[in-house]
Amino acid sequence: MDHDLPHLIGLEARIAAAIAPAVTELGYELVRVAVLGRDRPTVQIMADRSDGTLIGVADCEAISRAISAVLDVDDPIPGPWELEVSSAGIDRPLTREKDWNRFSGHQVKAEVNMPIDGRKRFAGIVLGAEGGAARLRLEDGTEVALPMADLRRARLVLTDALIAASAQMMKLNKTH
Repeated sequence: MDHDLPHLIGLEARIAAAIAPAVTELGYELVRVAVLGRDRPTVQIMADRSDGTLIGVADCEAISRAISAVLDVDDPIPGPWELEVSSAGIDRPLTREKDWNRFSGHQVKAEVNMPIDGRKRFAGIVLGAEGGAARLRLEDGTEVALPMADLRRARLVLTDALIAASAQMMKLNKTH
């Protein structure tokens, strides 16, 4: 598994495979690909800048233009659909090992497909990821490893510490 790409299956994996080269060539990384809705589905793309600086509206427009052309040719969804491109945001999903390592020390809520020790939902502090498993420390102090391939969803929890870290990142971006 490529640790720089989100773990996906089915249609979302097909879309990611089709658009990843164009996104990468523009200097961005895929964070999330989701197909939402049925009658007129929305293809939701979340991206980061490869250089770690913040993504803006112009970035989203550039990504949208590039991947629209790819998806028009590949045509992965029959019938009409919408395309939505955005930044991952402050309370972002954690979809790649690098996300789990980057946000180590912050709070996360995660859900897995198959129960681990009788549970599917976990909340705790991100400890990082390696070897295909995301690690977190639960409120009771125990640690758990969640297989990346089995993660249904994981999202940072909006906290004062996360806001402060994001504000610091914005300051650093302005000085470069």
